[in-house]
Amino acid sequence: MNFIFKKLFLKHKTTNYNTLVVRITYCAILVSFILLILKIIAWEYTHSISMLASFIDSLIDITSSTINLLILYYSLQPADFQHSFGHGKAESLSALTQSVFICGTAIILFIHSIKYYSHPIHLIHPTIGIIVIIFSFFSTLLLVMLQKKVIKQTNSQSTHANMLHYQSDILINSAVLFAFICNIYNINTADPLITLCISILIFVNATKIVYKSIQSLLDQSLPDYEKKIIMNLINSWPKVLGAHELKTRQSGPTRFIQLHLVLDDKLSLLEAHAIAEEIELALGKKFPYSEILIHQDPYSIVPKHNQGFFQN
Repeated sequence: MNFIFKKLFLKHKTTNYNTLVVRITYCAILVSFILLILKIIAWEYTHSISMLASFIDSLIDITSSTINLLILYYSLQPADFQHSFGHGKAESLSALTQSVFICGTAIILFIHSIKYYSHPIHLIHPTIGIIVIIFSFFSTLLLVMLQKKVIKQTNSQSTHANMLHYQSDILINSAVLFAFICNIYNINTADPLITLCISILIFVNATKIVYKSIQSLLDQSLPDYEKKIIMNLINSWPKVLGAHELKTRQSGPTRFIQLHLVLDDKLSLLEAHAIAEEIELALGKKFPYSEILIHQDPYSIVPKHNQGFFQN
């Protein structure tokens, strides 16, 4: 796995966020396209509604990944005069668009599964369906493993949204395989029942992505564990007498961190600036792709309730 990841994504040591996220999105589109073709053929031969559900799921995959790629190209554009904070929120908008689309499809699947449960049918040529699903399972598993490595490198929201969906695909493929095996033993209701479960799973995962995307668009602060890293670094820094007004958010790949430092009145402007610069560099090493703004306050003018350090 590490060999494949290095060959596809880390050909050069300088491979950056943009390259990694775009390449993994291309991989997702390619995998989805191959599975889409195989599943429509398998559905035509088997007449399985769970295979149809899996086909629709792959159709969602390729549609959302393509939309995601187009929006990514926009969100990864550097900041310009009209968008001084960059275009990173387009990535969250992409994840939100995907999830709403997925929710609607899950509802349609749910309705069809109830209909087929009332009138179950016996599948034909189940061997074809089993072969396609096994191939789908392992190809999707490989893709998810690659996505996890990219997320570890980039913390990309859109890639994480895609990965959550492909993770559910692994469960879906397992469930469809189970439905085919049950049908071989004349348990015909397993096919629509599995589809019913799949539709619920898809809907639940999509609502999670909706929530996370909306929170990002509303400038939710960084996770608590990341804020704790910032606080501990500031609190332990020499010559810093206190800190307050920590504000954080993330837009696409970029974290925005701003805070006020409390420093000794006797420090010169150059000394105060040097301390802030050192802290910015230290935070930048902890959080790559960050924009950090530090304001220096003289101790004597800071209200008493702001004179202490951050409380974890």
